[in-house]
Amino acid sequence: MTYDAAGRLLLTPVDKEGPERAQRLFRLGLGRRPEPAFDLFADRLAGVTGAPYAMVNFIDENRQFFAGLHTPDGDHRGGALGAVAARSADGSASRYLTRDHGYCPHVVVRRKALVLEDMCDYPRFAGNPVVDEIGIRSYLGAPLIDDRTGLALGTVCVVDTAPRPWGRAGLATIKAMAGEVMDMIRVRGDTLL
Repeated sequence: MTYDAAGRLLLTPVDKEGPERAQRLFRLGLGRRPEPAFDLFADRLAGVTGAPYAMVNFIDENRQFFAGLHTPDGDHRGGALGAVAARSADGSASRYLTRDHGYCPHVVVRRKALVLEDMCDYPRFAGNPVVDEIGIRSYLGAPLIDDRTGLALGTVCVVDTAPRPWGRAGLATIKAMAGEVMDMIRVRGDTLL
C-alpha cells in the first residue's frame, strides 16, 4: 500500500499500459506542452458544463499533463492547482500532477467514464490530495481511447469545488466531448502516417 506524507492511504490504480501509452503520446507529440487548441476546447467544456475547471489530460507512467486547461481566472496557468502541482519557472502552477493526485488515472485504467457528484460519498476517492489541498468536491471525466492502438491516452474532465449533480446528461456530455478530442487527435495521427 502507498501512503502520502499525511499518512492517508493512496489508492491510485496500477497502470500496466503506462509505458506503451507514453510511447504513443510521444509519437503523437502529445503530453509535453500546452496546446492552444486544447485550451480552447477546455474553455468550451467549462462553458458547456458550468464547471470552474476543465482539462484535456494526458497520462504517462509517472504523471499527468494538462495539455488543455480552463481555470476560474481564465489564464490557463493552473491557479489553485498550484497547491498540489510543481511550480513553473515563472512562478505559475505547472500543468503537471503526479499520478496519485486526482481521478483521471482511475478513468484511464478503468477505461470508463467516472462520475463523482460528491467526493465525501466515496471513501476511496475522498482521501485524494486534491480534496484537501485544492478543495475539489466533484469530478466528471471520460477516457480518450485511441482507436488505432486501443490505449486510453488520457481524459477529458471537469471538476468543481462544490458537489454537483452531473447526472446522465453530464455523463452523456463528457463522453461526447471526449469523442471530439479524439477526432482532433485522430487528425494529428493521420498526418504522422
